Amino acid sequence: MARSSAAEVTEAFSSASAEGGPDPASAPQSSSPLPADQAQRLRDQYAEIAQLAGGLAHEIRNPLSTMRLTLDLLAEDFRGAQSDRDRRALQKIDRVRKESHRLEGLLEDFLRLVRVGGLDLAPADLNAVVEDVRDFCEPQSLAHGIVTRIQLDPELPPVALHVDSLKQALLNLIRNAQNAMPSGGELILRTRRCAGDAGDVARLDVIDTGVGIPPSDRPRVFDAFFSTRARGTGLGLPMTRRIVEAHGGTIELDSEPGKGTQFSLLLPAAGPRGDDEGGDG
Repeated sequence: MARSSAAEVTEAFSSASAEGGPDPASAPQSSSPLPADQAQRLRDQYAEIAQLAGGLAHEIRNPLSTMRLTLDLLAEDFRGAQSDRDRRALQKIDRVRKESHRLEGLLEDFLRLVRVGGLDLAPADLNAVVEDVRDFCEPQSLAHGIVTRIQLDPELPPVALHVDSLKQALLNLIRNAQNAMPSGGELILRTRRCAGDAGDVARLDVIDTGVGIPPSDRPRVFDAFFSTRARGTGLGLPMTRRIVEAHGGTIELDSEPGKGTQFSLLLPAAGPRGDDEGGDG
């Protein structure tokens, strides 16, 4: 199958939206950010869950770190082993070390996920955030044959953001797109000003020409620990959704296998018409 260009994929997704939006199985269909009271309830629920889950993760991480350090020291003792028995022991130690490192990384991702809750939001330039993340990711994209294009709306209103968290959400989506284009392709980062039910909305689209997401997988892509990659943690997209919802926004998905995928973030504009009351802080 010939690879679709980013322009073709963008046009296809735009046409789908005009004809009634993405497939209902793919993602939430709201065209506006969450109402302030609903967003606050979600933040309260997340805070309670995060406190419990975060405490448990910390209890696991501490002994795991001790185990990993002990394995590192044990591996050093076996370096330069001469006997077959010692070399086999070192191979087994290295396998366990790799798994302990993987589990530590998984716990770090999980802790980042549960820490997302009430964020201190302040008016910021979403276009500038997109440019910063693009500049950070572009070397890796180019190394994998991926061309990144940005289409920024100069009329985009300021958005109430926790900039570092929003950057992490966008970084997760870009990494997801990079993984979907192992043979290269095109990545589009696009912002648009839209009218929502409660005021102006800033829309950020992340579009790739990758392998796409099968319809059977779309309802699960935001589930924690769901991943189609053998070494994936399955926490990047759930974390992204948590961050977006902590901003009072929503995230949508549209995808066509063999052609590409589009994730869309819908964030309330800062100011009287679109203010989400600045989070909890």
